[in-house]
Amino acid sequence: MAKLIITQTVSINGETKRQKANLRALGIRRMHQTVEVEKTPITMGQLAKVAHLVKVEEKD
Repeated sequence: MAKLIITQTVSINGETKRQKANLRALGIRRMHQTVEVEKTPITMGQLAKVAHLVKVEEKD
């Protein structure tokens, strides 16, 4: 399955609890942290909710 590399680029200050929870569920805990996750429908839905906070790259 394809992998995604996700990096938080914007602070979560002022964001909703749901958006903070989505970042936490993706494994992101702090600014400029990078995580690698599998590309699944659940992950894509979480990323859609926090797209303005993260940078996403697809790993082959």
